[in-house]
Amino acid sequence: MIRDLNIAKEEEDIGFYAGFVGASYMLGRALTSVMWGVVADKYGRKPVLVTTLFSVIIFNTLFGLSSSYWMALTTRGLLGLLSGMLGPMKAYASEVCRKEHSHLALSLMSSSRGIGLIVGPAIGGYLAQPADKYPGIFSVNSIFGRFLYFLPCLCISLLAIAAVIACFWLPETLHKHTEDTMLNSSTEAVEEPCSDLNAEQSGSGCLSLFTNWPLMSTITVYCIFSLQDMAYAEVFSLWAVSDRKYGGLSFSSQDVGSVLSISGLLLLIYQILIYPLVANSIDPITLVRAIALLTIPLLSSYPFMPALSGSILQLALNCASFLKNSFSVTTMTVFNILMNDAVSQDLRASANGLSVTLMSIFKTIAPAVAGVIFSWAQRRQTAPFLPGDHLVFFMLNVFTVIGLMLTFRPFYARNGTSNH
Repeated sequence: MIRDLNIAKEEEDIGFYAGFVGASYMLGRALTSVMWGVVADKYGRKPVLVTTLFSVIIFNTLFGLSSSYWMALTTRGLLGLLSGMLGPMKAYASEVCRKEHSHLALSLMSSSRGIGLIVGPAIGGYLAQPADKYPGIFSVNSIFGRFLYFLPCLCISLLAIAAVIACFWLPETLHKHTEDTMLNSSTEAVEEPCSDLNAEQSGSGCLSLFTNWPLMSTITVYCIFSLQDMAYAEVFSLWAVSDRKYGGLSFSSQDVGSVLSISGLLLLIYQILIYPLVANSIDPITLVRAIALLTIPLLSSYPFMPALSGSILQLALNCASFLKNSFSVTTMTVFNILMNDAVSQDLRASANGLSVTLMSIFKTIAPAVAGVIFSWAQRRQTAPFLPGDHLVFFMLNVFTVIGLMLTFRPFYARNGTSNH
């Protein structure tokens, strides 16, 4: 899309401009996530969810109709400002079911990301530039011929409309546990959730979140791994479509969509069948540390893949993509559980809103910096140290190591009985 908007003067500059489009959404989300969390704690989870979905319908459609780089940048930024559901939905996932099923609930929420990794790249890869790919169906003089990326955006907006309709059947969960206690006198019903017993509150309201060190240390490590994950997502597509002479794979958008869809399908299977078993048998932080250690050699292997071709390349790339995404989703699920365990229910959406704000700041930085480093790396193919894309994946590993180091004391702290 950046190429077709004609903002980049050279092919090597595409990553630079693409990074800022990705960053604009995260910047908008960073500015308003705490506000949306407070709104969700005061008025309920559903109003925030519906507001976000309506913003997707409007601004995602306008993004597809962008005729200039600056319009694309603006519509993504506005969508970020009104995208307030991530924090409240994390709270919702742990509230809508019984406490013993909270791991499964948050795992299923992460699985929705897996579904997105199947559906999203397929929609983007196969429906972008429809007049070129399917000239028998879409005329070059139609709206889809003039706006090459409108069709996939329109499809996402239609999915958002379906989600708005589905909201009519979603129960509101704000203060759900309090109501259950009043209505049911059984011991099981009046038993406080573990997160309520273990939550550290040293003040009142949202300000107490900043003095809750188990929460803040968890959010900090979560942000580091989110930055690495966002930078990887930005780099992967740029690297895959870049020319082989620059160390890329010379893939089409369709090829990239196929790889991400396959790894997304495998990720969904992993989340449903394998992750619950792993989560119940390994301490959460130990699991995060093991994943970080495995991520280092995995990312280091990417720069060597252009030497492969054919089915061997497809197999290696699909396996690497699946492993990287499964590592990321597992890490994020663990930190979401630890964050919810660190606060009481009446502050849960605010805590998640705070985490989304800080995470969004890091994710604002990630695509912009990743795009700049990627463009720089393509210009240093013959450098004696870390030539070309070796530099890009080395920088991703730097953040992996930083995140790993922060999972140890004295920085990281957790509630004494919050283990699983």
